[in-house]
This record gives sequence, C-alpha cells and structure tokens, in this order.
Amino acid sequence: MLRISPAPHITSKVSTPKIMWSVVAALMPAFIYAVHIFGERVILLTLLSILSAMGSEYVFQKLTKREIRISDGSAVITGILLAFNISPESPWWLPVAGSAFAIFVVKQIFGGIGYNIFNPALAGRAFLTASWPSLMAGNWAPPASGTLSGLPTQAIDGIAQATPLTLLKVNPTESIAQSLNSTYMLKALFIGKVGGCIGETSALLLLIGAFYLFFKKYADWKISLGYIGSVFVFSGILYYLGKTPVIPLFHILSGGVMLGGLFMATDMVTSPVTVKGRWIFGVAGGIICVLIRVWGGYPEGVSYSILIMNMFVPLLDRISEKKIFGR
Repeated sequence: MLRISPAPHITSKVSTPKIMWSVVAALMPAFIYAVHIFGERVILLTLLSILSAMGSEYVFQKLTKREIRISDGSAVITGILLAFNISPESPWWLPVAGSAFAIFVVKQIFGGIGYNIFNPALAGRAFLTASWPSLMAGNWAPPASGTLSGLPTQAIDGIAQATPLTLLKVNPTESIAQSLNSTYMLKALFIGKVGGCIGETSALLLLIGAFYLFFKKYADWKISLGYIGSVFVFSGILYYLGKTPVIPLFHILSGGVMLGGLFMATDMVTSPVTVKGRWIFGVAGGIICVLIRVWGGYPEGVSYSILIMNMFVPLLDRISEKKIFGR
C-alpha cells in the first residue's frame, strides 16, 4: 500500500505562516521599546507600513488572479522591517511608498513569497534612500531618555545633533572618536539610548528576539555570526591599521548591523541554503558593510551590503553544493 505523490516527500508541522508570525513576535520587543523612546508616532508609521504592504499584496494577487495570501504574515514582516528602517519623524507617506514598492516590485513581480531575489524591506529602503535622501539621511529624533548622538549634551559642543554614524562620517576627529569609543556610548548603543531608525536602536532587544528564532530554528545563526563577526574582525583590522578611528564594538552596535545581521540577512528566501554558502554570504556581507562605512559616501552600509550579497545567492548555492555520492 504505497501512496505516490510529487516531491517533496518529507513534510513538517512547521508551516510558513507559523514561521512568519514567529518572526513578527521576535520583532515586538524592539518595537515596543521604540514606542517607549520615540513616542506614539512609531505606532502610526509602523501600522501604515504594514497596511501598505498587505494592501499592495492583496491588490497584486487579486489583479493577477492568484491565491490571496496576506494572512501568512510575510507582508506584515516586510511592513515592520521597512518601518524599522526609517526615522520616527518621517512623514506618513514615506513608509506607505516604501512598502508598496517592496511588495509590488521586489516581491510580487518576481513571483511572490519564495521567488523574490532581494530582501523586500531592504530594497524598499534603498528605493526610499534614492528617491528622498534628505528624509532618509536626516530628520532624526532623540530618544526620550537620551540624546541623538548617544552622548551627554555637554560632552562635545554640537555633537548632540547628529547620530553616532553621522558623527563618524562627517567629523572623524580624535576627540569625536574617543567619545564614540567610550563606555558611556557603547552602553547607550547596547541598551538603546541613541537616535536613529525606529528599529535599530537597542542591540539588546534585537538579540533577545533573534535568539528566540535561533532556538526555534526559524533562522540560521551561522549567517548572523558570519555577518556580525566579520564586521567586528574586519573593522578591528582597519582600526589597528589606522583606517578607522573607532573600535570594532562600536561598529557592530551602531546603525543597522544588529537589525540587518539578525533579521534581514537571515531571510530564508534571499539567503543560501547550503551551510558553506551561508558562511560565505554572512562574512562577505559584513566585509562589504565595513568597506562602505569606511570608504563609501554613506555613513551606513548594511542595507547595500545585504542587497549585493542577495545577488550572489544562486552562485553561492551552486559552488557550495555537496556532491552526490558516486558522481
């Protein structure tokens, strides 16, 4: 009595919606803290981003007569992550435009969930950065219990009006570097008492959410360790050579390294399936991030580094594929 059916023949009780909604739950600690330090506007921007993502997906699937899958949680994740990549002072239409682009152009045109080449939220951020750079590179707000720079207002005159990475890019003096390398700054970055994008302020809460996904095996720690670890090691080498004035710990705690390395680089669809490919993906992405930060025109390099590595995923899977016994 054999039942013949198409592959795959190995099934699992873990469904796509279960994984997606688990990721949403893992993002909630950082979201709640962002509401606490930036105010209720975070809720508005995040909801608008989610509704835009879900609405765009529904309209596209309706027009193309495909199965309506907005309840699987993937569009919700895109909306949250897109909102996490903008300023809490952004105009209401910015997350709407970003999420619509992410779903329509980056996800659905390529075939929907499981077929998109690029991470939709990061591609949406890149689209917003190219279209409205002044809104994406400025318009920051200080947290409720800290300063925009993360340093005391009296530390160095004028630095409280810029984010840590902006300070490093536009004014990399010895005094600024000492302040950015201070224990006070590193603690502010780890806990979340600095200005910046909605979802990248608290490294601690992002780690808590990511460890939950690692424990459930919904995300691969190898990619995260490869990405964050290579940022730490490569920036450390450059610091030793005198090419960057800040220590490696500042690089991994500032900006979007934690958010990108823990929640975006690990995207199942746009990351390699082989173990060796995932290590290469993470390490190469981290190196590119540091290269952009140190020598590029932008103070941040996370989004572009991951998007660049997304393009190499098919190649990484091919060159790292295990040989079948006997071939």
